[in-house]
Amino acid sequence: QVQLQESGGGSVQAGGSLRLTCEVSGNVASRDCMGWFRQAPGKEREGVARMYPGTNRMHTYYPDSGSVKGRLTISRDNAKNTIYLQMNNLKPEDSAVYYCAARTARTCTWNSNTFDYWGQGTQVTVSS
Repeated sequence: QVQLQESGGGSVQAGGSLRLTCEVSGNVASRDCMGWFRQAPGKEREGVARMYPGTNRMHTYYPDSGSVKGRLTISRDNAKNTIYLQMNNLKPEDSAVYYCAARTARTCTWNSNTFDYWGQGTQVTVSS
């Protein structure tokens, strides 16, 4: 049984920072792909960060649109089975429910349908 539990959401003013945490339990290996997605009211779920280990380094990806690049950073602590999403210089358009997701494979794309496990989500609200 795989469980993902997010925490760290909250309300901040524009320009502020938050660090989201995803605690992973169950059969998710350190080699598997992990991602963060978000969904705002009335909008589709979108990927904001994903990562998986390569031969010599960790591969991290952010959307090509550039909407979050440079402001969000995904990382993982395998010893703690925890994934993080550091969010800096937050903007009102970043307001959404943020989800942690796991795909039991070594690679992944932005297609949320290919992720196998999801957390319940944590709300992030950014006020102007």
